[in-house]
Amino acid sequence: MADARKIAAVGLLRVEKDSAYSNILLSSLFEEYNATKEDKALASAIFYGVLDRQITLDFYINKFSKIPIKKLDGYTRQVLRSAFYQMYFMDKIPISAAVNESVKLIKASDENKNAGFVNAVLRNACDKKIELPVGRDLYSLSVRYSCPQWILTNLVNDYGIDKTEEILKTFLTPAKVFLRTNTLKTSTDKLISLLKDGGVAAKDLSENAIELESGIDFSKNKLFNEGFFHVQDISSQKCAQALEAKKGERILDVCSAPGGKSFTVCEIMEDCGEIISCDLYDNRASLIKKGAERLGLKSIKAITNDATVFNNDLGEFDAVLCDVPCSGFGVIRRKPEIKYKPINDFKELEDIQMKILKTSARYVKKGGRLLYSTCTLRKAENESVVEKFLSENTDFYCENMHTFIPAENNDGFFHALIKRR
Repeated sequence: MADARKIAAVGLLRVEKDSAYSNILLSSLFEEYNATKEDKALASAIFYGVLDRQITLDFYINKFSKIPIKKLDGYTRQVLRSAFYQMYFMDKIPISAAVNESVKLIKASDENKNAGFVNAVLRNACDKKIELPVGRDLYSLSVRYSCPQWILTNLVNDYGIDKTEEILKTFLTPAKVFLRTNTLKTSTDKLISLLKDGGVAAKDLSENAIELESGIDFSKNKLFNEGFFHVQDISSQKCAQALEAKKGERILDVCSAPGGKSFTVCEIMEDCGEIISCDLYDNRASLIKKGAERLGLKSIKAITNDATVFNNDLGEFDAVLCDVPCSGFGVIRRKPEIKYKPINDFKELEDIQMKILKTSARYVKKGGRLLYSTCTLRKAENESVVEKFLSENTDFYCENMHTFIPAENNDGFFHALIKRR
């Protein structure tokens, strides 16, 4: 299984160097290395495990290495992190296998001069147990839950220490997969039965949401390919429902890709009306179009459009969905690489969000609705943006707003339903 360990280490290095998206990167590596089913399983476990626990792993490594982890060569650093993850967090991996296979990876790489060093660090770690800090100060929480202190500072300021620790625990739990029944083609009960017939276990969560209880290969699943459902987290589904879409309405989704909310809104409207689903990039707008075609949704028109710039050609709408770019703190367990982005990457977010919200408001007809949403927990990107917008636009008022705290059955999400007088 050396290939699986190599895939994980190469992937981790690319995430670190190129800020690559974990899910897209791993899929491309599986193709590049022609990975078997077993390789994919082990590589995924190590890859995502290291991203989840990187700060914790670095704490351990620094206890055994004379060279600080940040000063090591890049590939060596990722192989060590992968090895420590196998040794400390994967019960079914023999420690000897984790050590030996990791040393082999270094010997076969351009950093082979580090093989002896890696071997010594790992052999030393086999014989000693290091305790993690147990305090509730930022440093201890950061090491224990593998979360940068600047993110912790934001969370503690917004939610307090107790709620923050609950959120941190959730960040380290596996994310579940949820589906949304395409009610234009089937019912939820029927879909669950059809999935079961195909060897896929699932359960009804109400309001046409389904939780998968077993694995599924979407690319080969007939029900998926024939458009009986799309994949969408519960919080995202509830956000789409909060728009209160009705049959025959004209809806604008300004930041739509990959299109999940547009699809749910369209199904709620029974595919009767018009939905303009936008993205800044042609390839992402194409994703929306392909998804709508797979689901058989004829009311959706996917176009390329800049959400920050008003497009007079679009006209007025009964409702506008404004799901803005954000820091993504609500979906960290799905995209753990978010934790390691530099703080400067988020500096201009609130300005961009406000610009998109103000532009989106210009499309809303009198008496219409505007739904502002994010997949982050930061109040600076959520409540504060909405409150600032309302203070500057008195012809709008907020009917309700809600934050979904990450939990077993949902990601973190925020939405505010704003209406025009």
